[in-house]
Amino acid sequence: MTIASRKNPFITHLRKLGASREYRYETREFLCDGEKLLQEAVASGAEITGIVTSGAGFEPAGDAPCYRVPPELVDYISPLKNPQGIVFSCQMPQCDPITPDGRYVILDGIQDPGNVGTIIRTANAFGFEGVLLTGGCADPYNPKTVRSAMGAVFWQKVMEISPPGLLAMKKAGMKICGGALRADSRDVRDTAPPGAAIAIGSEGRGLSDEMLDLCDGFVKIPMSPRSESLNAAVAAAIIMWEAIR
Repeated sequence: MTIASRKNPFITHLRKLGASREYRYETREFLCDGEKLLQEAVASGAEITGIVTSGAGFEPAGDAPCYRVPPELVDYISPLKNPQGIVFSCQMPQCDPITPDGRYVILDGIQDPGNVGTIIRTANAFGFEGVLLTGGCADPYNPKTVRSAMGAVFWQKVMEISPPGLLAMKKAGMKICGGALRADSRDVRDTAPPGAAIAIGSEGRGLSDEMLDLCDGFVKIPMSPRSESLNAAVAAAIIMWEAIR
C-alpha cells in the first residue's frame, strides 16, 4: 500500500503521536523511529499498529499494516532531526503492579528525554524490575526518549507514580535510597543499596524536598573537588551498578 499525502488520516495520526503527549495517552499509542527499534518491538511481542517506510526493500514482519511513502513524508511525520526511513506506532504496554520488594530506580523531576531514555536502557541492562517516574519527568514515550532507550522501552517496566503512591509502597515495606550531596550521605562504594529503590533527581535541582522526606538514607558518588555534579544518567548508572555488584 502507498500513501503520498500529508492529509492521509494515518499520517495525521502518526504525526500527532510524535508531537503530543496528550494525544499519546489519549490513544495509548506511541511513535518509534528506525528499523532497529522495529526489530526490538517485534522481538518483544509489542503490539505494532502501523508502519510507514520510504525504503524499497523493506519487508515487514507480523500483521501490522505497512505503507510505502516518499522520504519527505517520513521527515514530516517524525519530530527527530534525522529520521531513519521507517516510523511505526505501537500500543503502550500494560505493566504489572509494582511490589515493595522489587528492584527499582525512581526518577524525580528529570525532564531531559535523553537522560530518561538512557536510564531506562541502563536499568534494563542491570536487571532492575522497573523505572518509576515522579515529579514531572520527561514522557517515557516521547520519540526522543524512546530512541535514547534503544529498544529497552519494549522490555523494561516503566510507570509514573505519585508521591502518595510511593508513600504507600514505603508503608508496604519499600526502602528508598536517595542519591544526594548531603552531610549525612555515605560513599556509594561503601554503602551499596541492595534491596532499596534508588532515587535520582535532576542535575540542576537534585531530589525534591518531597522525595528527600521519603528517603530512608542517602549515598553520594565521590568526585574531584573541581567537579560540581554528574549528568543524571551517569550518576544513575554508577549507583545502579554499585547496587548490583
